[in-house]
Amino acid sequence: MRSRSVLTVLLATLLTAVLAACSSSSGGSGGGSDLQAVKSAGVLKVGTEGTYAPFSFHDPKTNQLTGYDVDVAKAVADKLGVKVQYVETPWDAIFAGLASKRFDAVINQVTKNPERAGLYGLSTPYTYSEGVIATRANDSSISSLAGLKGKKSAQSLTSNWAKVAKDAGAQVESVEGFTQAMTLLKQSRVDATVNDNLAVLDYQKSTGDRGIKVAAKTGDVSEQVVATRKGSDLLPAINKALAQLQADGTLKKLSEKYFGSDVSVKPAP
Repeated sequence: MRSRSVLTVLLATLLTAVLAACSSSSGGSGGGSDLQAVKSAGVLKVGTEGTYAPFSFHDPKTNQLTGYDVDVAKAVADKLGVKVQYVETPWDAIFAGLASKRFDAVINQVTKNPERAGLYGLSTPYTYSEGVIATRANDSSISSLAGLKGKKSAQSLTSNWAKVAKDAGAQVESVEGFTQAMTLLKQSRVDATVNDNLAVLDYQKSTGDRGIKVAAKTGDVSEQVVATRKGSDLLPAINKALAQLQADGTLKKLSEKYFGSDVSVKPAP
């Protein structure tokens, strides 16, 4: 979901691979059961950022760790019959922390991709996100990706969404982040912004601003998952917990709490 520089991703991947290799050479997950270790301790240790609203952040009023992923982690731990312990870790070090066994799982909007699938155990998806084009609510000039041609689109240049907008023929206006993009859009200094639908939903939910609408979809859909160490027997238990949370409506309830929409189900084409 999140933009990373190529160098940062490469360094993080290399470090994780080295740590995973070291772990494997000393017996992988310690030669025992990760699930049994969690059950015996009565605690599921979860790596999460704590600085990534609305997924994992500190409430400005209480300073308590909260967010969609924080609540999902607690719900998973409840289904496992244990307590949850959050280990706040910067994103660039989070997979290294998993490999070095600082925590048992990462619940922090980890997007599923082939590279990660080769290095870690990845759960069934608990969040789906898709690329969308946001415009002013009274603007009907853009109804598809092709409609961006010749338009101004506010984008962070380090984001993959900047490339999507540029490839569609838009004139990209550089911004520092989503909030600035919304400001330029509302001021009519740009015509649109391409971003993740979760960012737009969070913006609308937190601000109540109905002056912005989702005008079209880009066709890009990603799946967010829980990450464990490769081969960990904790993964099947987490998958079972997620299936139960889906069946009993917990994931839907948490989705609507933070986004006003159920993001735990795959969006329709």
